Amino acid sequence: MAKKTVLAIGNEPSFVDFNAFPGLTPELVRNFIEAQIEILRALGYDAESCLIDPGETAEAVTVAALKSRHLDCVVIGAGLREPPERLLLFEKIINLVLIHVPHVRICFNTTPADTAEAVQRWVRP
Repeated sequence: MAKKTVLAIGNEPSFVDFNAFPGLTPELVRNFIEAQIEILRALGYDAESCLIDPGETAEAVTVAALKSRHLDCVVIGAGLREPPERLLLFEKIINLVLIHVPHVRICFNTTPADTAEAVQRWVRP
């Protein structure tokens, strides 16, 4: 049986304003993301991340990742939902997911450290 596939979409940490997230740094967030992808793989998922910038390439990078293979689950990172200035980008990403992989389960993490938990709520390996 094929492994369930997961794509985790989030902000490229180097573009995040960490003033809104005390205690986090780009390196720490990147480590959390990589660790969560490894945890998902250890749990039996075929998992990858898609880190986007807040600018003009975000949509193209997201579409390329969504179309790259069959997906069972897409995780939308907490940093795409907060701060409120990111609402338009968040809406664009959600709509791209719905357009390009309408069958997929969508889940949301609350921090870069609980992605595996979010996936397991909706898709079992």
